[in-house]
Amino acid sequence: MEVTPNHTQTVTGWAAMDESGKVEPFVFKRRENGVDDVTIKVQYCGMCHTDLHFIQNDWGITMYPVVPGHEITGVVTKVGTNVSGFKVGDRVGVGCISASCLDCEHCRRSEENYCDKVTLTYNGIFWDGSVTYGGYSNMLVANKRFVVRIPDNLPLDAAAPLLCAGITVYSPMKQHGMLQSGGNLGVIGLGGLGHVAVKFGKAFGLRVTVISTSPAKEREARERLKADDFIVSTNQKQMQAMTRSLDYIIDTVSAKHSLGPILELLKVNGKLVLVAAPDQPVELPSFPLIFGKRTVSGSMTGGLKETQEMLDLCGEHNITCDIELVSTDRINEALARLARNDVRYRFVINIGGNSKL
Repeated sequence: MEVTPNHTQTVTGWAAMDESGKVEPFVFKRRENGVDDVTIKVQYCGMCHTDLHFIQNDWGITMYPVVPGHEITGVVTKVGTNVSGFKVGDRVGVGCISASCLDCEHCRRSEENYCDKVTLTYNGIFWDGSVTYGGYSNMLVANKRFVVRIPDNLPLDAAAPLLCAGITVYSPMKQHGMLQSGGNLGVIGLGGLGHVAVKFGKAFGLRVTVISTSPAKEREARERLKADDFIVSTNQKQMQAMTRSLDYIIDTVSAKHSLGPILELLKVNGKLVLVAAPDQPVELPSFPLIFGKRTVSGSMTGGLKETQEMLDLCGEHNITCDIELVSTDRINEALARLARNDVRYRFVINIGGNSKL
């Protein structure tokens, strides 16, 4: 492992060393806290499906050893001399991005996630040429631009997944005008992303319909998450009964599926947004598109300004994720369960936290 000269801080973490799907304890170096940096004692880190993809090299781009984790919350322990927005003791978070060019049109609009030179929080190449390591670790050094403040009323463990799952559904909701009350929102898939989309929809006054392949999820959708309607997507009668009933749909399903039946649920001029990444192309028949003047679009995470805005709204509405805490010696067990979608709705690793934070 090549070490960049100013990477002198020894850190304990958990890394995948190969495609086996397992992580193991791993000691590595992080950079010194620079003038624009914030050092964070990691308390919690959410476990995203993306972590699983990188651990297993599903996308063929993993650089081993890989330290996953991009739903990171913790407490500031050090700030650089150019940092004015954060101080020691602040409750903060780091999401999917650790660097960007800072100068392109996207960066200037705080859409850093769409910068051509975006660097991911793990398995990316940082400005100094080093490989980035994520939040499955006890400490992190982050550039101030890519750090957000966690509202005081949100617990750091249940807020952690908002840094990926939360912003991933909030960004398209804002972009497509879903934050106004009175509309009808469909949410496909009731996992880490889907359950947050339902919570946002209800908080912003939308009528929310959950669309799932699993009839067993109806009770939790209605009772736990307060969804207004529930459709089993394989039940043609239920699907037909909801034809042209929805203004918007957020599709959080990462398995291959056809968009045709889903598009039929949208009103004329309705909008379908894909936020998951199936490894096979989705089926997109033209008739439901052109006969309903419907739009299909995609969205990937969000910029830093939008992420802070989302967290502040979560603070106002007291929105957090439904989580299951995992100790550091049970990460592999949780990864195996995550692969089976056996979690309600997000695993969060307790790295150095206590529940009072």
